[in-house]
Amino acid sequence: MTLREENAKLRQENRELKTEVEKLRSRLAEMEAILATLQKKEKSAPSFVKANKPKRKKKKRRKKRAAQHNNSRRRETPTRIETHRLEACPTCGSGLTKHKESYRRQIIDMPEPQPVEIVEHRLEQGWCDRCRSWHVPERQWPEAVGQGRIGVRLTGMVGYMRSILRLPFRQIQAFLQSVHRARLSVGELVNLSRKVEQKLDDEVRGIHQEARGSPYLHMDETGWREDGQNGYIWCQVTDNPRPIRYYEYHQSRAGKIVESMIGDGFAGVLVSDFYSAYNTYSGQHQRCWVHLLRDLSQLREEHPADAAVVAWCVGVKNLYHQAQETAGAVQSDTARKASVARLAEMARQFGLMYAQSNHPCRALAKRLLRHKDELFQFVRYPGLSANNNLAERALRSLVVQRKVSGGSRSQQGSQTSMRLASLFQTWLARGLNPLHECWRLLGCHPTWAIS
Repeated sequence: MTLREENAKLRQENRELKTEVEKLRSRLAEMEAILATLQKKEKSAPSFVKANKPKRKKKKRRKKRAAQHNNSRRRETPTRIETHRLEACPTCGSGLTKHKESYRRQIIDMPEPQPVEIVEHRLEQGWCDRCRSWHVPERQWPEAVGQGRIGVRLTGMVGYMRSILRLPFRQIQAFLQSVHRARLSVGELVNLSRKVEQKLDDEVRGIHQEARGSPYLHMDETGWREDGQNGYIWCQVTDNPRPIRYYEYHQSRAGKIVESMIGDGFAGVLVSDFYSAYNTYSGQHQRCWVHLLRDLSQLREEHPADAAVVAWCVGVKNLYHQAQETAGAVQSDTARKASVARLAEMARQFGLMYAQSNHPCRALAKRLLRHKDELFQFVRYPGLSANNNLAERALRSLVVQRKVSGGSRSQQGSQTSMRLASLFQTWLARGLNPLHECWRLLGCHPTWAIS
């Protein structure tokens, strides 16, 4: 290659580099303009992100509250009234002829614990002189008792203490023996829990089917131990008007579990975090903004002096605030679809800034690009939550049970725990009394109401 040709090639490369630099400068200017616009609209951080508030120079005096005198406590309907009165004058000793109420006070206490009721059912045969034969009556005892020796109320109480109070079986055993003089083995208590689960199998299936038919379904998973081995609790949760809490235990955390739990009947929006297993659902998604904002906050804490990181995180956070404002506005369905497309395009622009670089924002930028269409479904559908807090809260009761009992000892134990939790937690979420509902479905209708 001659010197002239080499110079010509270098001049061409120089022109190409200048063109590329101009393009990058133009793009950088556009993104800086977007960030500047978003920074003007920046609001306070969400409740789960701690903001750096300036210290107050002078503490304001708070106004003293007026004495409440326990006015907030409601007066209950008394079950028994005891009247205390003087029969004679304390001064002269004369008998008192009139009385009037001067003061009343309610004391809430428990009645003396009663031992368990042991009812013996006997069948007596009757002799017929005409037929010359003995006749046995039909069994008259409650169906739920069956061939066992434990009645409905005690069975429901064991299920309640196990699922709602999250007590280990040995503690349930100790309570029943010390308070109600019921001598039951741990094995009997385990069988009673299985009995409730088996008896109410149709109710559990109905809860699962109802979850699949809801327009919005939240899902999440957490760890669980079965016979010393690690596994996972998977939950499906819906909100009002008929809340649902449904749980299953699986050894796997793979996407096939999501497919099996959702089934073919669900056609709504799935709300979840960014775990890849939820990608197996081919329908509409709403990814959790709480997880994303939490990661943005952590990124800012790790790079407090990097202006580019701070500006990018602020921009994404304000994009979320802008989406919230749009979701709260009164719009037609067409306008909401257009808003979702516009917000998704802005998320794409933020993702393109650092997705192909070695910048600290790269991982979150790639997440924005991957899920840009799954971040703003709450704008399109009024009533849909932008986060998955509902499912995370639904798992807390089982997390507490895991800490107390350490998990379950068998596959049957895991199944029983999950199905009982599905029943009792669903009743609790619907504002029903779980113990009362359990008794009712087992065939017992108490004459007194439980609040």
